[in-house]
Amino acid sequence: MQNIIYEFFAGTLIISVTLIKTYCVENEEIKMRIKLVVSCLLFFMMAGVTFAGDWETDFEKAQAKAEKEGKPMLVDFTGSDWCGWCIKLDEEVFAKKEFQKWAAENVVLVKLDFPKRTKQSSKLKKQNAELAKKYEVRGFPTILFLDAKGKVIGKSGYMAGGPSAWTKSADSIIK
Repeated sequence: MQNIIYEFFAGTLIISVTLIKTYCVENEEIKMRIKLVVSCLLFFMMAGVTFAGDWETDFEKAQAKAEKEGKPMLVDFTGSDWCGWCIKLDEEVFAKKEFQKWAAENVVLVKLDFPKRTKQSSKLKKQNAELAKKYEVRGFPTILFLDAKGKVIGKSGYMAGGPSAWTKSADSIIK
């Protein structure tokens, strides 16, 4: 879902720049209005990064943060742009403010994505593949709760009932 939002904003930005270059070079008022719209879109796009929570993609950085904050890691092995249950979990739980508040207080969020359409660096692909192998991930979504050393303390996945049911189950794992 988040990728769709980014694609929308990127498309809107490209169209706006094209309009400015093509049609509005002479008209300063229209040019300023388009720039204002583009600025607002960029602001909301950047706000969208925090809307879905503060997910780390670098596992080592997440471990250091977990160690520093004394929190377990919630590691989401996901296929964000093709896995129906992953998308459902994101929309019904992870994107909700109730979950985000719980997560900020209780865990370090880590997203290890295995997309089919979204581009990733070779370093990120390698890291994610190695971790999926290490933790014997066989399907998506797989949610692991790990201590700062990387030891598994619990496992979860999609669960009906929204953020309340999901965080209640997660609390029984981490507390």
